[in-house]
Amino acid sequence: MSLLKKYIKEAFLLIICCFSLQSCKIDVTPTDRYTEEVIWNNPGSIELYINDMYQEFRRFQFGTFPIGYDNATDGLTDLLKYTSSASGNGTVNILATDASRINSASPGLNYWANAYTRIRRINEFLDGIHTYAQIDNGKKLGYEAEARFIRAYIYFMLVKLHGSVIIMKDLSDHTKKDIARSSENDCWNFIASDLEYAAAYLPKTWKTVEGGKFDGKATKGAALSMLARTWLYAASIAEFDKKQFNADPLTGVSADKAQTYYTNAQKAAQGVVDLANEGYYALSADFANIFQNKNSTESIFRIDFVTQLLTHQYDFGFVPPGDDPGQTMVYGVPTANLVDEFEMADGNKFNWSTPAMANDPYANREKRFYASILYNGAVWKGRTLNTTVNGTLDGFVAYGSMSEPRKTVTGYYAKKMLDPTNTTILTSKSTQSWHEIRYAEVILILAEAKAMLNDVSGSRTALNQLRGMRSLPNTPANSKADLMKAIEHERIVELAFEGHRFWDLRRWRKAHQTLNDIRFRGHKISTIGNSLNYESVSVDDKDREFFPSLYYLPILDTEVQRNGMLTQIQGW
Repeated sequence: MSLLKKYIKEAFLLIICCFSLQSCKIDVTPTDRYTEEVIWNNPGSIELYINDMYQEFRRFQFGTFPIGYDNATDGLTDLLKYTSSASGNGTVNILATDASRINSASPGLNYWANAYTRIRRINEFLDGIHTYAQIDNGKKLGYEAEARFIRAYIYFMLVKLHGSVIIMKDLSDHTKKDIARSSENDCWNFIASDLEYAAAYLPKTWKTVEGGKFDGKATKGAALSMLARTWLYAASIAEFDKKQFNADPLTGVSADKAQTYYTNAQKAAQGVVDLANEGYYALSADFANIFQNKNSTESIFRIDFVTQLLTHQYDFGFVPPGDDPGQTMVYGVPTANLVDEFEMADGNKFNWSTPAMANDPYANREKRFYASILYNGAVWKGRTLNTTVNGTLDGFVAYGSMSEPRKTVTGYYAKKMLDPTNTTILTSKSTQSWHEIRYAEVILILAEAKAMLNDVSGSRTALNQLRGMRSLPNTPANSKADLMKAIEHERIVELAFEGHRFWDLRRWRKAHQTLNDIRFRGHKISTIGNSLNYESVSVDDKDREFFPSLYYLPILDTEVQRNGMLTQIQGW
């Protein structure tokens, strides 16, 4: 019996029992004679099935993928430092400083089994829709579009990890015991084909029965945004990999595909811009409010939560300890590397060598800084934070001086996405939305694709559109190389704590330079007389390690052993 039949059968049995208790006489189909036709002719059952598929996105909320902790992949980069040095809460630090921990017996970053379990469920749904469902063709196309959007997202996560994976396009593939990996190029194209289909048949918006807007389901804009993201990744591999880092014949994308794939990314992103011009999306002038407002005009695809019924614990993991002394976790905190990346309000680069900036480093910074970072002297929930070495509640602790400090080890706390009104995080938990795809990201994709297509003017226009809404002057970049540097900077500050940095460095093939043989920094703040002293200190007790082999992570040995045609990624 399929899982769907099991769920529906249990629901029907419950209804029968309820009617029996009320002595109601009704005719029912015997429970031992359910057929696929009966199940798929129930519109409510179909809707429940596809809605359950969306649960997969909760696996990725707040950047948990694929380690299982919020902001985990940002913790592998120069943006965020996890505070714990112990296995578990500090696993991110262990993986960041010891590349030998990642191997085919224990890949560290693993999604394979969960991904293919969900892919089978989706393929079962697609088969049922076309084989049994007695609904009009328009609804069939819509349901297939939703399912393929979700499947594409899952494959996108798999291909980011391994490059070459197994494509299972329909239910018949699941009857095969042994099946080989497909080339990375074919994988990206398979993902794109699912998203192109989704974009063609998903609505621009969903309406409730009463005519209001219904959120939480994939839309045309979400599919186009994800398509733009997919083609940008594929183009980046074609442009920057060039088979330098792995000899596996199935990994990599031919360099001659780069311009075509950047063009595809530009086209998909422009499709989202066209929807924005119709009034569906818009950049917000209030950066902080984006993450507190589930109806933000920047939100293209998001995960919502409901008080008491469906919550998360992001605040519990990242608020300063003074919010609830001895209880909050403080999993990760911003590095000084990230803090120094935020510009001054006038668009100048922050520089510790400039006396005026060094004497008052948190004054006159750009708006995104104040929305993203909690710093010494910041006001938070009615108190002024003291992140100095003498701070009692929220003060600095040197990394490694205790295994679970639950305080800042960098001199900062992450503010972005925290709920400033939530004072009962332990009892009520949190309900702010997770915005998986924002319009700002689409603008950055458009800017990057245009830059790589040598459309300098078009790239500048897109980048300046975003900067203008963030109250910053136009970018001074005026060449392809300078624009790519400017885009990387914008992606760092705009998308901080949204889970992009680790994957950006991988697709640009810069991770082995940026994340290797280096220790990231914090600011140890102390009082000298009436002045504050800002000392740059290492927040790593070992050099970071990212070897070129990590661009394609191994498949778990047990998965290879149970599939006679599945070969391990070469080099592992």
